[in-house]
Amino acid sequence: MLLPDNIHPENSIYYNGALVLQVLQSKNRLDLLDLYQEVKKIRNMSFPVFTLCIDWLYLAKIAELRNGRIELCS
Repeated sequence: MLLPDNIHPENSIYYNGALVLQVLQSKNRLDLLDLYQEVKKIRNMSFPVFTLCIDWLYLAKIAELRNGRIELCS
């Protein structure tokens, strides 16, 4: 759920996606696993939640995969 009404906001994809976005903005582009390691330094996020965040950022046209790296859309 992006914006659930029955759980804590910090457990939502929306909130966790913002953390992934924050790392992408500071590092510009990273390999998938390198990005995951950087995000784990901020918040102990499971890999399935992380991949849902990446999917959400891709669907929202915020991030994309280019040459094997995740980066922000221009």
